[in-house]
Amino acid sequence: MSENASTSKNTASGLTRRKMFGAAAFGTAALGATAAGGLMARADGTRGQTATAAGASVIETRERAVVVGTGFGGGVTALRLAQAGVPTLVLERGIRWPTGPNATTFCRFSTIDNRSSWLTDHSPIRGVDKTWEPFTGVIETVTGTGMDINCGAGVGGGSLTYHGMTLQPTRENFAVSMPAAAGLYDELNQWAYPTVASMLGISTIPDDILNTDPYRSSRLFQATAPDAGLQPFRVPLPVDWSFVRGELKGENQPTYTTSDLAFGVNNGGKHSIDVTYLAAAEGTGRVRVEPLHVVRDISLDPNRRWVLAVDRIDTAGAVQERKRIVADAVFLNAGSAGTTRLLVKARAKKLVPDLPDAVGTQWGNNGDRIYAWTGMNGDIGTQQGGPACVGGRDPLSPIPFTLIHAGSPVQLPGVKMMTVVGFGIVQAAGSWAYDPNKDDATLTWPDSAEATLQQLIAARMQRLAAAGGGTMTDTDETSPSTWHPLGGVPMGPAVDQYGRILGHRGLYVLDGARIPGSTGACNPSMTIAALAEHSMATIVRQDIGQLF
Repeated sequence: MSENASTSKNTASGLTRRKMFGAAAFGTAALGATAAGGLMARADGTRGQTATAAGASVIETRERAVVVGTGFGGGVTALRLAQAGVPTLVLERGIRWPTGPNATTFCRFSTIDNRSSWLTDHSPIRGVDKTWEPFTGVIETVTGTGMDINCGAGVGGGSLTYHGMTLQPTRENFAVSMPAAAGLYDELNQWAYPTVASMLGISTIPDDILNTDPYRSSRLFQATAPDAGLQPFRVPLPVDWSFVRGELKGENQPTYTTSDLAFGVNNGGKHSIDVTYLAAAEGTGRVRVEPLHVVRDISLDPNRRWVLAVDRIDTAGAVQERKRIVADAVFLNAGSAGTTRLLVKARAKKLVPDLPDAVGTQWGNNGDRIYAWTGMNGDIGTQQGGPACVGGRDPLSPIPFTLIHAGSPVQLPGVKMMTVVGFGIVQAAGSWAYDPNKDDATLTWPDSAEATLQQLIAARMQRLAAAGGGTMTDTDETSPSTWHPLGGVPMGPAVDQYGRILGHRGLYVLDGARIPGSTGACNPSMTIAALAEHSMATIVRQDIGQLF
């Protein structure tokens, strides 16, 4: 994929402490092609064009079901629709990122270029002063008031860049985070979570790998955690460990063993959504995925069919074609930020009448916080292996939280540093409002919603430093950001337990937008996918052939 990327205008700045902390905050915490050309046939086999008010042509197509987004919710949705016999169009704004041993698909942290960022002319990483030609890269940073959001872009969504932590919350913590879905936990635990685990091929790091030199920092965290009042555990990950062993043997360029994973895993072996759920969906012959398709608006036409206004773009962001896609059913899986923004816009612009008042509410950051641990007593080696494979919990904490060690892809000479990521249950107090000047919705997040949790996390980080030596630095203290946005279209007041938007036939939300704020002191990927599995089982049984 590197041949598509433009050359950076500036060389990388020196490896300073500022850049090192940028690596800690960005490079370790992402803990989730070409578009078809020409006119597309309508369902009746004809080809049609309509004109916009400005005179530009718009291609109209007719679909039975459209899935917007290819992350954890979108991948599950596409596969289960296909298996139910429903021809399905899947729209993705980003490109495909094929990988393999020693591939150069994704940029490395040491040579960051425009493949790292979604249509910006600069690096999204604090302390890395580089500019370049905009490209449809893997991460978009959505700026809000009080909180910024890092969102995945590309076929596979956030699964391309996340470290792979596949954690299932306890029944109690699930109910605290998602009270409207508390009654579903038994079914989720019985079959939906296990289905996701099987599809993603999850396992914990084997002893032979954990005991190698690149994983000294992981072993140090694991050994120190009990002295800080934490119960250590190994993190389930969707990784084929033979790829890691290949790196350890020198057969492949280091990627896992240096934690150079923030922009994707070049060597392959990570069971991301594009090579699991989505590949299976495409394999049915009933699903077609169209990359580089950006959904601008959703509306309801007089015949009560769903209409998507879509731009097909090139990798520089220039619009190549405008489309009007008319569908019987639309499944929004554009992520918490993407799905919420579409629906807040639709309500404000009166494109969809009578959307629930709760659209744009109950948003949260999953309690994300990233710390840089420097100067510890133990030996952390010269490189730090990944993905993030060990963590710790305190079952007695008044607010549940989890701490995870994630290796840093860069080290400052003479400074010992590793990163520790925390997340937990927060109040879903964030809200989105339409800004007509931007034709977009913007987020407001009150830090009071997570203040008590962050005090608990900070205190535990200091206990780790006291037990293991050194100091802890909160890299999010002045500029908070999250990799785990949740909520905006919450279960209960906005959608039912199966993702159906209240009062609107054939419109669904099956991604993290329906989860209010946090996922039970776990990262969200497994719960998003499990809820999508559970919802699709009901939708296939009750809605297909009836609602669409």
